[in-house]
Parts: sequence; structure tokens; C-alpha cells
Amino acid sequence: MEKIVFAVGGMSCQRCVQSVNAALRTLPGVQQVDVDLGAGQASVTCDPGRVSVAELRRAVEEAGFDAD
Repeated sequence: MEKIVFAVGGMSCQRCVQSVNAALRTLPGVQQVDVDLGAGQASVTCDPGRVSVAELRRAVEEAGFDAD
């Protein structure tokens, strides 16, 4: 397992946090997700053989947020 941390922009409330969390948890290989509204970032523990950083970011963007 690998821990990947990246910035998430556009979140303004706990509903946003829940949306990002849900989008990331649906991906294969994702074991744990922690989205921090105050820090504006997501921390994802996942199997890098099953999901890429690009796929994680794309899921966040498809949920309506920015991912860097």
C-alpha cells in the first residue's frame, strides 16, 4: 500500500468533503481516504498497482473539484 497526498480545491463545506471522499472510495485499490477541508487536501492509502494518481485526480475532478 502507498499513501498519496494531493491538493483539492473548491471545497467549502462538509458536504464537499463527503463528495470527494465518496468519489475516491469508489476506485479499485483504494483502502482509506482522509479529506481535510481546512488543509484543502486528500490523503489516500491505496494499491498503486490497481489505481494511479491520475485516476485519483480524475475522480476528484469528475466530482466537481480541482485536484493538484
